[in-house]
Amino acid sequence: MPRFLQRATAISQGTPRRSVGLVIPPSAFLLDERVFVSLGVLKVAAVLEQRGHAVSVLDLSGVSNFEEALRAFLENAGVEVLGLTATTPQLPAVAVIARVVRAERPDIRLVLGGPHVTLTHSALKLERKAGQTNGRAAASVRRLEEMFDILCTGDGELTILRAIQSDAPALIDGDDMVGDYFLDDETYEGTPLPARHLVDLDSYRYTIEGHRATSLIAQLGCPFGCGFCGGRNSRSLRVIRTRTVQSIVDEVAFLHRTYGYTGFMFYDDELNVNRSMVALMRQLSHLQDRLGVEFRLRGFIKAELLTDEQAAEMRRAGFRWLLCGFEAAHPRILTNIQKRATLDDNTRAVEIAKRHGLKTKALMSIGHPGETEDSVLAVRDWLVRMEVEDFDCTIITTYPGTPYYDQALPHPEHQDVWTYTQPKTGDRLHSINVDFTQTAEYYKGAPDGGYKSHVFTDHLSAADIVALRDRVESDVRKTLGIAFNPSRPAMLYEHSMGQPLPPSILRSGVG
Repeated sequence: MPRFLQRATAISQGTPRRSVGLVIPPSAFLLDERVFVSLGVLKVAAVLEQRGHAVSVLDLSGVSNFEEALRAFLENAGVEVLGLTATTPQLPAVAVIARVVRAERPDIRLVLGGPHVTLTHSALKLERKAGQTNGRAAASVRRLEEMFDILCTGDGELTILRAIQSDAPALIDGDDMVGDYFLDDETYEGTPLPARHLVDLDSYRYTIEGHRATSLIAQLGCPFGCGFCGGRNSRSLRVIRTRTVQSIVDEVAFLHRTYGYTGFMFYDDELNVNRSMVALMRQLSHLQDRLGVEFRLRGFIKAELLTDEQAAEMRRAGFRWLLCGFEAAHPRILTNIQKRATLDDNTRAVEIAKRHGLKTKALMSIGHPGETEDSVLAVRDWLVRMEVEDFDCTIITTYPGTPYYDQALPHPEHQDVWTYTQPKTGDRLHSINVDFTQTAEYYKGAPDGGYKSHVFTDHLSAADIVALRDRVESDVRKTLGIAFNPSRPAMLYEHSMGQPLPPSILRSGVG
């Protein structure tokens, strides 16, 4: 028996059949929510179905009046357990969902998993290790405990099997490498494919170079220590777990044969961290030869690891776009981020991509420790000099689980301001404390403005950072002729008396 099935069987021994609802919450901060489906929720759904439980997925992404859709679901659904996932920007909507469920169906057990609870709990572990008893992370966890019956951190594929049991504890830690729920390579390899049949994939519209596309995840984790990035102190988000090349190729073949996709977005943190990446590209090329089709692919890479061999094989496999978190273009800021890649590394990566006919989307961010007007405008100048094909420039946020958040201390003079000091350079970043259950406005604005900064430095105010970000956006797009990508309006759930939720919102499987 595969290792995953062994562990799943041991955990769920004696568990009666349950009716479980899983909710994909809205992400109103995104310009277009119906692009990539939540694969984490669908992995959890697949495990539950594999164990014989009845599963319904309520997909509220892109639904503007999601409370009305949720109430209609609660009126008719016989679910005993309702599981939600949440990134930090999704938390305000998730808090609303929890309040509605408590009011309408107090008998339902509410379970929260996903990145936010994982990151917050990893920050809490650090506070406890430092002897702090009432820090920011502790307060954040208490708010989550008030809203939910059970919190699941880290990998959700096995924690969900414990969460649905009658004697489940209030916290199930899938972020503990020596615990019962953490996925190693062998266990990860044996997990079932995401239960994509439980969502309306046709309502997710994404293309790569004209090819209808969907997303998949080939590996888990990112080993690097960037200061702004969530999960640097979380084992499930930091430790790389990989599948075999054959497993990944089989999933691509399944998606093509079952749904007709010829475009694939690899949503791994960095594809070229995997030593088998070149072998994967070659096998994807062979798959297309066998199927008699051409794929178009897109994915993330780490700049300093990119080689000509990798780029050549990626192009041959169907890649036309590479995304890379270059983040900054000033050497001191790259040092402060602990990015490891130098400006020369970043420049060389773009040059390699161009040499092999690959377009680059440069992912940039501002508002780091020591940020100045010169360092922000260096981003603009580098993007123009490299003539990137697309870019994104955001203002960083100090999420729980990031070093910028976890290692910050209260500002000695300003109330509700926390200060992170870069250990090598002494440069500082100040962040205004945010109640993540109430606001997501810090995350990302519309391309025509609307950004808000909750960080500032010793050289730039929050307003300065917003103004400079907008200047970079405008100058680069005007100089390089890069247009904004239009977004689609949110869907509106229309309730008719006695009518079920439309299939684009609700799908149920048979346990």
